[in-house]
Amino acid sequence: MSSAETELDDPVVANDDAVPKGKEQRLVTLLKRHSVVVRVTHWITVLCLTMLLMSGLQIFNARPQLDFGIKTDFDHPPVAIDSDKVDGRARGYVRIGEHRFDTTGVLGLSTFEGKPAERAFPSWATLPGEQDLGTGRAIHFVFAWLFVANGLVYLVWGFATRHFRRDFLPSRTQWRHIGGEILDHARLRFPQGEKARQYNAIQKITYFSVVFVLLPLLVVAGWTMSPGLDAAFPFLLHVFGGRQTARSVHFLAAFGVVLFVVVHVALVLLSGLFNNMRSMVTGWYDIGQERGTHG
Repeated sequence: MSSAETELDDPVVANDDAVPKGKEQRLVTLLKRHSVVVRVTHWITVLCLTMLLMSGLQIFNARPQLDFGIKTDFDHPPVAIDSDKVDGRARGYVRIGEHRFDTTGVLGLSTFEGKPAERAFPSWATLPGEQDLGTGRAIHFVFAWLFVANGLVYLVWGFATRHFRRDFLPSRTQWRHIGGEILDHARLRFPQGEKARQYNAIQKITYFSVVFVLLPLLVVAGWTMSPGLDAAFPFLLHVFGGRQTARSVHFLAAFGVVLFVVVHVALVLLSGLFNNMRSMVTGWYDIGQERGTHG
């Protein structure tokens, strides 16, 4: 449940005098961007989300359908991943309402140890690979509580240091120029120099939404599926309108997190893998500044 801390300490500047004459020179301008707390909680979050997703898909395979409300509709669920025979051949499919999509080879019907396997998600996406609900649940619960504990540490630190107020709330100036930032993102133009000292409005809105909306929704919906927690906090069932709705919200929120991670990783790769990884491992980030031509 972590993000980056943009600190405005004086950067470390290194001149590159080895650049040939007539070529643009670039200052290596390192800024201390991520604190130890951010870096540690970030990587614990990566571990937890990976284990939770794969074990969660294992659990989902035990009943590969989504319902809404209090009761389960085993015969006609709104969403289902299953398999059947079409023209004498087994086929996997995803059904959403009255629409059915052939997903043979990935969803509904895949291979396990070289043989066809009727399961919602394939073995390479679940933990453990074989169908084992008990082990999947055990892994899921262990990493769920580690995820919550890690998130609480990050939240307490974030509020105590005003990290969220400083780095998650767009300024008035940023709101006025958000149209240009959207256009720059679409064109894959990444900020450098002074503009790279802080998150832009899109980054701030995204991180705020993930940390304070998507991830809490994921956790609370997961709690609502627990009979023990429902007994202790019965209002949870009323909030979601039933355990089946909570299960569907939990599943959809999880894939919302997956979508965020995919986009996040893609932007990390496109904007500079080494620089971004260095900042999340050591804390130092090169904001990059051009010094003009030399010669």
